[in-house]
Amino acid sequence: MVGVWDTSPLGSFADVMLERADGHRVLLAPSPEVAGFVSGTYSFDATTIEPVEVRVRTGRVEVRTPSLTLTATLGRRTALGWLLHGIPRGVAASPLLSAVTDPVARVVLRGVRTRGSAGQGRREFYGATDVRAVTAVTARLDGVDLGTLTPVDPPARFGFSSTPRRPSLTEVVTTIVG
Repeated sequence: MVGVWDTSPLGSFADVMLERADGHRVLLAPSPEVAGFVSGTYSFDATTIEPVEVRVRTGRVEVRTPSLTLTATLGRRTALGWLLHGIPRGVAASPLLSAVTDPVARVVLRGVRTRGSAGQGRREFYGATDVRAVTAVTARLDGVDLGTLTPVDPPARFGFSSTPRRPSLTEVVTTIVG
């Protein structure tokens, strides 16, 4: 999972949450402060502090860190993306909308939840505003080719929610309360 945080208590930043085939969960974060902020909400077995650069361009996303290079080719907006695309960010950030959509997301998108615990007595809410299919990817981690694009299975285990099984770029507004 690649996070691009436009606004946060630490300003804007990007991070990467990855889970290796053996289940080992790693956070790539640009600073110890960002690592503390992200790991206060999500669970990791290891953290690496290194620069994280994300470029979103027409039709692709590029991620560069000293240990990871990833280029994802984007396809069309999915049917769900078309449904979500008209939702204003302010509405998507509403915990009420997340409460309404959570039961639907649980059934339609196995492993996906739109509300849950953010740890430390806080609640977290996700409001998706767009979904585009990922049609191809090239990636290397620590110099090793990560192979071809496959469904996300088993689901990622960072927090209370996973990603859709079909690889995608999902724009999400995250709200943490408490």
